[in-house]
Amino acid sequence: MTGPAIAFARISVATLSLDTCISAVNSDDAGAVVTFAGVVRDHDGGRAVRSLDYEAHPTAGAAITSIAESVAAAFPGVRIAVEHRTGSLGVGDLALTCAVSSAHRAEAFAACARLIDEVKLGVPIWKNQHFADGTTEWVGSL
Repeated sequence: MTGPAIAFARISVATLSLDTCISAVNSDDAGAVVTFAGVVRDHDGGRAVRSLDYEAHPTAGAAITSIAESVAAAFPGVRIAVEHRTGSLGVGDLALTCAVSSAHRAEAFAACARLIDEVKLGVPIWKNQHFADGTTEWVGSL
């Protein structure tokens, strides 16, 4: 695989782009590019969601980098780009994006699935959901 195993792994206040992730991992030797887009949905637990606020612990950047490095080590030959947004997001906004490339699809799918699962479990980011009825609710870590 051409280039470093980790194109980027970051926490961002800026609007995310799946195309940015794809461009960062795409190369002539990549036969597969698998992507994931975590999108803010309009409901949770039967309640209408209006918006979310994501807050990250100061160690979140180091945590997402460590996770990406761990996944890359477990799947030699993959290339990873992953980012998580913080701040205020509306329904339809991208909260988490990633792309994983490899020579073959099986490794790219497996690495992408592990990456997303581990980011959601291990990166200290919390969300405050704003419901249509005016109430809010903090949700642990992703």
